[in-house]
Amino acid sequence: MSLSRKTLAAILSVISNSTLVVFKLLVGFLSGSVSVIAEGIHSANDLIASLIALVSVRIAERPPDREHPYGHGKAESISAAAEAILIVGAAIWIVAEAIQKILHPKPVEHLGWGTVVMAASVVLNVLVSRYLFRVAREEDSPALEADAHHLATDVYTSLGVLVGLTVTWLTGWHVIDPLMAIGVAVLILRIGLSLTMKSLHHLMDAQLPVAEVSRIEGILNGETRIHSWHNLRTRKSGSIRHIDLHIVFRNDATLLEAHQVADELEKRIAEELAPAHVVIHVDPYDPEKAERKRASYR
Repeated sequence: MSLSRKTLAAILSVISNSTLVVFKLLVGFLSGSVSVIAEGIHSANDLIASLIALVSVRIAERPPDREHPYGHGKAESISAAAEAILIVGAAIWIVAEAIQKILHPKPVEHLGWGTVVMAASVVLNVLVSRYLFRVAREEDSPALEADAHHLATDVYTSLGVLVGLTVTWLTGWHVIDPLMAIGVAVLILRIGLSLTMKSLHHLMDAQLPVAEVSRIEGILNGETRIHSWHNLRTRKSGSIRHIDLHIVFRNDATLLEAHQVADELEKRIAEELAPAHVVIHVDPYDPEKAERKRASYR
């Protein structure tokens, strides 16, 4: 069975994070560096997030069925929400461990190995995150976008730990290590809260971005064969946009004409915002209803 581009990208992320988790935690526990351990936990969260993203992408690609007539795209938004919860929990754990290191300091050993692992982590995550961002953008995948953000964050936090280890190595100030771990945790927490809000935005069926709604309105306003339009509603499920609205025809239009125009508009809007599912309801022109609507906007 052939795998989609989104699935292959998610598998690459799982392999990359699995490698980093093993090496970071191994070196972290051998050296006693809480910042390296924190980075290992961060990568472990990225690994769990990658696994969740992989499963959600596979579910989201399933076609609509009797129980899910709108498809399974929401699986990607649920994935992003789960990843956000994991990130917040990891940040709290790292802060607790770092505070213990500050209160009960221990020397950090094998700093050279820690430095090598952090440098390798930066290079690997730069390459993988850029690839995931590109696939997420081209395939319009919320799950892969969240996964890419995790890896991009890992780049910055790994750089921070790398600097901290280098300073500790040169100065012998071991307090730098837990302080850097707290800095990593704050950044992780910020990303987690941001992803939480974004995933809830999609799960609550918020409308499409203003720029996309404007493209729909431009198509409708440029259609001279209809009298007017109203009740435009939009939402997104995974990478698929769902759009429905009403168009109004003058009373001298035939049912066949109205049906043909509605079909053409559905096709044009769907092509403009592909992938999209568009449903248009046809209304006859009612002067009294139109006047009431105009009065409500005064």
